[in-house]
Amino acid sequence: MEHVKGAIHSIETFGSVDGPGVRYVIFLQGCQMRCQFCHNVDTWELKQGTQSSDEVLQKALRYKAYWKDDGGITVSGGEPLLQIDFVLELFQRAKKLGIHTVIDTCGKPFTRKEPFFTKFQKLMEVTDLVLLDMKHMDAQAHQQLTGCDNESILEMAQYLSQIKKPVWIRHVLVPKKTANDAHLQQLDQFIQSLDNVERVEVLPYHTLGVYKWKELGLVYPLEGIAPPSKEMIAHANELLHTAAYTKYLKK
Repeated sequence: MEHVKGAIHSIETFGSVDGPGVRYVIFLQGCQMRCQFCHNVDTWELKQGTQSSDEVLQKALRYKAYWKDDGGITVSGGEPLLQIDFVLELFQRAKKLGIHTVIDTCGKPFTRKEPFFTKFQKLMEVTDLVLLDMKHMDAQAHQQLTGCDNESILEMAQYLSQIKKPVWIRHVLVPKKTANDAHLQQLDQFIQSLDNVERVEVLPYHTLGVYKWKELGLVYPLEGIAPPSKEMIAHANELLHTAAYTKYLKK
């Protein structure tokens, strides 16, 4: 049987921030969005797949002893839904082995059109948890920040709520971009309208990936914007009521 091949950017064997427990994190290549704060711009370019789902799974299984009860495999990116055939086959094989599966996505590729929607439904059947990265609630601000609209992202969030798929909402806090009260309150209201959110995470903006922009000859759009202060992060956590979501709360 010929397996679907994925374009793999990199691997993290002992991930601790991309889902519960110890994770084997597979970063896929390719992304439609052009987030101004992106720290992995080297994942943007779409490339031909070179590694089969079987090859990737066999490499992951070498670390299974470290996953315990709550760890497992996380597929991130880039944007993993751009390689939905690969992720679906990988997760179908993983679930047969009882492996906990997580997908980290911005949701942009989501559509109810075929053939994507049927594939997505099948993917959700073998996905234990979705990490949904929500960039901005305001459509115009989202377009400016990411180069894309957010209609499909909001639709995906609502669909995941309808099917009661466990979700962690993640939001990058960027001073002068996403850190204003009106936006955070709007995001909080949207999250409150969902029935499936187990955790809300504020991810402080950082500049660790700026060198990648320069290496690729790209102009870094947030030059001069410093990471948020501890007070700003605490305030965002209050507005988003992150403490109310206690499942898998890290100690």
